[in-house]
Amino acid sequence: MEPTKSSIKDLTYKINGAAIEVHKVLGPGLLESVYHQCFAYELEKRGLHFQSELRVPIQYKDISIDSKLRCDFYIEDLIVVELKSVDAIPPIAEAKLISYMKLLKSPKGIMYNFNVVNLYHEGQKTYVNEFYTVLNE
Repeated sequence: MEPTKSSIKDLTYKINGAAIEVHKVLGPGLLESVYHQCFAYELEKRGLHFQSELRVPIQYKDISIDSKLRCDFYIEDLIVVELKSVDAIPPIAEAKLISYMKLLKSPKGIMYNFNVVNLYHEGQKTYVNEFYTVLNE
């Protein structure tokens, strides 16, 4: 079944729920690796298929380039998720997420920063690209 904006919205809701649950239980101030493991647990608990630390492929013309790029999570082969636990998201983190989305042909990406008081209002940013705009409603 082809993804739609509606199905991506539903998937986003489940992913947000997993992230909010992790933040609710652990709060801010821990290492990113702790949030990573707990977020993976919450995704599994919700029955979501995901790849963690996925090596992002680079296809250039007729060759595959060995990439050192790794995204934190690629969920349901649709949404790229990056986790942070920092005072402020650096521009390079956003550039990486956007690159992962383009290389994976992912229509949506979400950045979570767990080092905030309220994850939903302060700690998440959503990105969409040209792959999102061509989806059916």
